[in-house]
Amino acid sequence: MREHPNVIAVQDALDAAGACTADGAASQVLILDEGAHTAAAAAAALCIEVGQIANSLIFDADGEPLLVLTSGAHRVDTARVAASLGVGKLRRATPEFVREHTGQAIGGVAPLGHPKPVRTLVDKVLEQYRDVWAAGGVPQAVFPITYAELVRITGGTPADVA
Repeated sequence: MREHPNVIAVQDALDAAGACTADGAASQVLILDEGAHTAAAAAAALCIEVGQIANSLIFDADGEPLLVLTSGAHRVDTARVAASLGVGKLRRATPEFVREHTGQAIGGVAPLGHPKPVRTLVDKVLEQYRDVWAAGGVPQAVFPITYAELVRITGGTPADVA
């Protein structure tokens, strides 16, 4: 699985950005024994709080992709996000829309490693954790990173999204 093109793209992007964990170690994609299609499954596999999972959710914002990195303990308030961005219509993207803009499938969308940058919001609640874990391009892949690093490497905007 480590040779999957999406995993390679994510690790390459992490390496190029110099992304690191709270201990200062380089962020490395870890391959889980089984796919973690939900925040709860990923948290259980990693023995961490579900809130430490940075869910990568792609939305269709007036036809443009919007990536919202939200705590696994939250649901995105689409009306609030749309209003804060001045977007007329914000809805969950179709699997085809997600793949077109990220090159990845729902359930394994990483916050980086996409064909081109995607506008990104990062849930401020994630800041309370020493490290957060994000998907690595496929459902079995995850990586640790600090909140500040996640914001930096994605070019994301900290936001209240729940």
